[in-house]
Amino acid sequence: MIKFLDLQKINLQYQQEIEKKLLEVYRSGWYLLGSEVKNFEKNLAGYIGSPHTIGVANGLDALRLIFKACLELGQLKVGDEVIVPANTYIASVLAITDNRLKPVFAEPQIENYNIDISKIEALITPKTKAIMVVHLYGRVCWSQELEDLAKVYGLKIIEDNAQAIGAEWKGKKTGNLGDAAGFSFYPGKNLGALGDGGAVTCKDDLLAKTIRILANYGSEEKYANKYQGLNSRLDEIQAAILDVKLKYIDADNDKRRNIAEKYIAEIKNPQIILPELSTDPKENVWHLFVIRTAKREKLREYMEKNEIQTLIHYPVPPHKQRAYRYFNQLTFPVTEKIHQEVLSLPISPVMEDSEVKKVIEILNSYS
Repeated sequence: MIKFLDLQKINLQYQQEIEKKLLEVYRSGWYLLGSEVKNFEKNLAGYIGSPHTIGVANGLDALRLIFKACLELGQLKVGDEVIVPANTYIASVLAITDNRLKPVFAEPQIENYNIDISKIEALITPKTKAIMVVHLYGRVCWSQELEDLAKVYGLKIIEDNAQAIGAEWKGKKTGNLGDAAGFSFYPGKNLGALGDGGAVTCKDDLLAKTIRILANYGSEEKYANKYQGLNSRLDEIQAAILDVKLKYIDADNDKRRNIAEKYIAEIKNPQIILPELSTDPKENVWHLFVIRTAKREKLREYMEKNEIQTLIHYPVPPHKQRAYRYFNQLTFPVTEKIHQEVLSLPISPVMEDSEVKKVIEILNSYS
């Protein structure tokens, strides 16, 4: 069986370095808010090019804390609207609604699955205060038009960068394009921990300070709580592991690009709709390689029969989830078409050439 993602093989590449760091943390006797977190925050900030990085418990918390800090600072208020892509993973929307803000769903471009920036202005109202862009599947979602819109209407741009660490737009990395960004280090991400983990990057000093306080129970000084905060801290073990793997992220992303380019060049089956290649290869780190087909279940079963594991990202859009039943009546045709047709193929830095070749051959034989 060709695994969708062989996490064991991915992490065993760094076994010696990771085991050394684990032993150091274990022997240190310091397991939270210590030197490993500080080192990783510093190194991630340097890699992204961001003035501030705050390690947190997971990717959802990273986004939640950005909005929570903006509310505490009076930059947002309860009931404000945030434009968000309709076809994102539900975490993007949960971060908005958890802070009693209102998500306003925007359709994506079917060619690249990212929010259709040309459709955003029509959704802006006097209550719109922010746009959340999601660099979905690892592809940059950005443009000069987006920057100009934000400037004209005085909107914040929040990046959901959970899937795109290392991607670039005109030489600048995602996570340093907007006002603030949330990262996820869930094990399956391009930079994955051995458990949960996340981070926030931002440019504003006060916002960064507020997020750091909020993530620690709202406390800057022990037992003195300035805000009603969260307990959302990146632990020393995960920070140490991530710091090891950060050194290899560009090389790993390049391997993903090579596989994606091979898929796009060699998959010739007319029943398969392939993702669009970016003009600049650095604009996509291929967290996922997502194809579309009209008869998805038939293709998924065929791949399984031929011992190739595939996944669906994502079967149900947020506005059709029971959790958001008050949005269930909304209709977004492009989003719903995408969710009915997408299928993710195996892609990872540890895939063998023979495995890539087999995926291509099996897809080309599908009828």
